Amino acid sequence: MANIKDFKKLALIASDTPRAQEAYATLLDQLDWVPIAEADSVVVLGGDGFMLQTLHGMLDSGRLIPVYGMNLGTVGFLMNRYRNGANLVNRLASARSVAIAPLLMHAVTQTGETVDWRAINEVSLLRETRQTAKIEVSVDDRVRIEELVCDGVLLATPAGSTAYNLSANGPILPLDSQTLALTPISAFRPRRWDGAILPDRSRVKFRILEPIKRPVSAVADQKELRDIAEVSLEIARECELTLLFDPGHALDERIVAEQFIV
Repeated sequence: MANIKDFKKLALIASDTPRAQEAYATLLDQLDWVPIAEADSVVVLGGDGFMLQTLHGMLDSGRLIPVYGMNLGTVGFLMNRYRNGANLVNRLASARSVAIAPLLMHAVTQTGETVDWRAINEVSLLRETRQTAKIEVSVDDRVRIEELVCDGVLLATPAGSTAYNLSANGPILPLDSQTLALTPISAFRPRRWDGAILPDRSRVKFRILEPIKRPVSAVADQKELRDIAEVSLEIARECELTLLFDPGHALDERIVAEQFIV
């Protein structure tokens, strides 16, 4: 449980949608807010996309302060309900903290360029043309699939397992499961391979086969890198993020509830 006394300096930020801006104007006079660079916690108004944007900004800056989101978007899986700003201080005081760790992606392009990005939800490899991709899949330096013929493949964290991973028929992972979902996207060969659930200490590597004929891009949450040669992935434990949730609306409860939606 969070303690409001630990949050002496609160920041307030909002997406640029009309609903979020209206809520921002409502909350602006209710507390003494500070700039996010000076805050020890931040209240985020918007949807899941804006929450991911905010968290990535924190990863880039290295200031990993707790985040309390209120949903003014569509799904709001990472957010709490917005209640016209009522009892915000009490909600923060009783909030439950949930730690999530992003994936670290190390990618090498066909030209030899190297990129290190982090992904909170998932890293996806996607074919760039009408040609199916051919990808070698290794886990902990051992080749597990010599040639995966597919539209793509992804590795998802528990926090991201209900996003693109679920749409690709991947498993929903409990937040405390210490696992990752390795999920094929429209696999053609091996036809019956549905993916795998891996310990989150695993190191996963994708190597692109026939990259000139069958180019592949890598997408880390909202960033895309085209024409990759290989991608290595592992959990970045030193970059752990903290989300704050109202009692009864924590992320792990939402992950369980999602499995009963028909």
